Amino acid sequence: MSASVNQTDAGAAAPAKPPLEILLCAPRGFCAGVVRAIDVVERALALYGPPVYVRHEIVHNKYVVESLKRKGAVFVAELDEVPDGKAPVIFSAHGVAKTVPQNAVARGLTTIDATCPLVTKVHREAEIHHKRGRHVLLVGHSGHPEVVGTMGQLPKGSITLVEDVEQIEALEPETRDNLAWVTQTTLSVDDTHHIVEALKRKFPKIVGPHKDDICYATTNRQEAVKQVAPLVDALIVVGSSNSSNSQRLREVAERVGCPITRLVNRAEDVDWEAFSNIRRLGLTAGASAPEVLVEEIIDAFATRYEVTVDTVSTTTEDMVFPLPRELRSEAAE
Repeated sequence: MSASVNQTDAGAAAPAKPPLEILLCAPRGFCAGVVRAIDVVERALALYGPPVYVRHEIVHNKYVVESLKRKGAVFVAELDEVPDGKAPVIFSAHGVAKTVPQNAVARGLTTIDATCPLVTKVHREAEIHHKRGRHVLLVGHSGHPEVVGTMGQLPKGSITLVEDVEQIEALEPETRDNLAWVTQTTLSVDDTHHIVEALKRKFPKIVGPHKDDICYATTNRQEAVKQVAPLVDALIVVGSSNSSNSQRLREVAERVGCPITRLVNRAEDVDWEAFSNIRRLGLTAGASAPEVLVEEIIDAFATRYEVTVDTVSTTTEDMVFPLPRELRSEAAE
């Protein structure tokens, strides 16, 4: 065996990594409501000290929840898990039924409401329609915390959940000519449009919101995915499986023809076999997913590919929501 062959065996250069272009969707990731909700927990911890109790996940993202747990937040499913005392209990960004704060007040608990202002807007719309004698139809997904909270704003029987177009055909409310519709804020823009149009066809006198209930962040992130998904071999949405807006982003990418779409919590969850033959990858993040997880996934692909990153921006977001009043003085210090 010649010396040159031995040299090659001992110190062969690593094979060149295949090229991969990553198209980053913008906007992506945290929205103003999520930033506010996380800030509420962190400000409350600074003001009251740990523990601070949070009813349900403050936002639907495991990384965020675990990070806040390490700082002293305690997440509970219901108020009866919160001990009596001065430790505050925070209501999540998704909103809660009216009975939840009422029960907290009855127990003398300190409460802080981190409900996204755009969800609160839907609550107020539903209440106004009810006061005007209208039966409310809520377009949304059964069991989602936001839907549970919105339905819990009105007396039982005053609001009906509508999940799809097929359901509308069999819908026969008693007050057919005195109806109103509102929607969950994190739905698919296109799906919701079809449902609302079907409602209008069946109930021509139905009243809707002055401004679309689907939040700006949901709309913007879906629009960015619509631009990127047709251009790539695969698209990853960074987000949790229980995040409605993240699930909708994956569905949007699939609907516009992207051949491989995956919802991924973080880099360790990537199914590398599915991405073995791609040359262009789309990447976005749901409204409750932090940018650090997007960067983590880019770094993971960079160990396997020669990565270049380009951003596809469809709009710029500058929305900011103030903290609840009881935390603002602390925020100003």
